[in-house]
Amino acid sequence: MTSQIASSLPTLELDILKTFVAIADTGNFTTAAERVFRTPSAVSMQIKKLEEQLGVSLFRRDARSVALTHHGEVLLGYARRMLAMNYEVVSRFVTPEMAGVVRLGSPDDIGTLMLPAILRHFGEMFPSLAVDVTIDNSVPLKKAVAEGKLDLTLFNFLDPSISPNPAERVMTEQLVWVGKRNGRAHLRDPLPLSVWDEGCVWRKRAIEELTRSGRPFRVAYFCGHHMGQLAAIDADLAIAPLARFMVQPDMTVLGEAEGLPNMGHYDIGLAVCDEPSAPVKAVADYIRMTLADRGLERLMASAA
Repeated sequence: MTSQIASSLPTLELDILKTFVAIADTGNFTTAAERVFRTPSAVSMQIKKLEEQLGVSLFRRDARSVALTHHGEVLLGYARRMLAMNYEVVSRFVTPEMAGVVRLGSPDDIGTLMLPAILRHFGEMFPSLAVDVTIDNSVPLKKAVAEGKLDLTLFNFLDPSISPNPAERVMTEQLVWVGKRNGRAHLRDPLPLSVWDEGCVWRKRAIEELTRSGRPFRVAYFCGHHMGQLAAIDADLAIAPLARFMVQPDMTVLGEAEGLPNMGHYDIGLAVCDEPSAPVKAVADYIRMTLADRGLERLMASAA
């Protein structure tokens, strides 16, 4: 009975899902059409077919913008995963054997918590390719790519205008205040903070928002590694601005109820050297596809 039901369901086409994701990312049918090398009318026909197959509306359209419906938001996660899986399968069988060394940069948080799973999966596809990872702050990492010292790097940034070509946004994440669960550090005056050095975009956003809100604060713990920030939180010495995916079970997210301002979101970008080799392109493409899924909890769990 189950097989009969499954055989009666429509099969989604990856080309159409690729178009759907392009529209979701750009918010514009015409721009998406350029990205997937189709005409706007062909793109519209693809989305119409997809909506008919699923029996739901995927986009809300008006004269100036396109936005995902609730059903569209749900499909987007599945579509990204299906495209990522397709890339992984095709790469394993079709891409020529990769060999050599790729020099990859990453901020501390991504390098420690996210890269292990990415590199493990990539290593299974290309066992002869070595990835040399450098951990540093975002600004020097981008500079290293521009100077030819790194082939590509992930980096954190707050303002899309500072992400010029060949850098691109690969993921957006929420920036939150984090304290020890049932802790009291957030009740102290001035507010004790655990932060990185002045080059850290999270530190910049945190201090700007606290200053704007008029909340007195002091830097109580300074460390150039996220483990130091987590240690300060665990000891209830301070609270820290962190990416949402870094929050541990023994921590809590603090907000307006605790008198703390909203810090919004930040972006993770990928900068690639001007003339990337085939191995560099392969690593860059795999990182794009993996992070586009935004399944951080699932990604980190697979590295455990």
